[in-house]
Amino acid sequence: MADYDYAINERVIELRKALGYSQQKFSKGIELSRSCEAGIEIKRRKVNDRLVKMMCLTYGVSEDWLKTGKGQMFDTAKDPKLERIISNFNKMDPLLQDYVMKYLDWLVEYYEKR
Repeated sequence: MADYDYAINERVIELRKALGYSQQKFSKGIELSRSCEAGIEIKRRKVNDRLVKMMCLTYGVSEDWLKTGKGQMFDTAKDPKLERIISNFNKMDPLLQDYVMKYLDWLVEYYEKR
């Protein structure tokens, strides 16, 4: 772990606080246990690429900012509709998430053919 840059762990803390989330709420959104989130914040756990992707997709955070600290924290202004979709999607079990994704793909395909 000598070559690991713990600055990303600090940015995770900064992100969580910017969102106004507790460790529990933040970790639930990215499908991580609260103890793992705590481990990240006290620098006992590394932030891997899967977690980076989950944070970026779930919270709209810029991957470049999260990895390097450069640029803006968030990619774009928050869209309330998108936030609601993400929140509800994260509450579903994986089987239902797969169903929603297939249905969404079908809707987009139908719309594009019109």
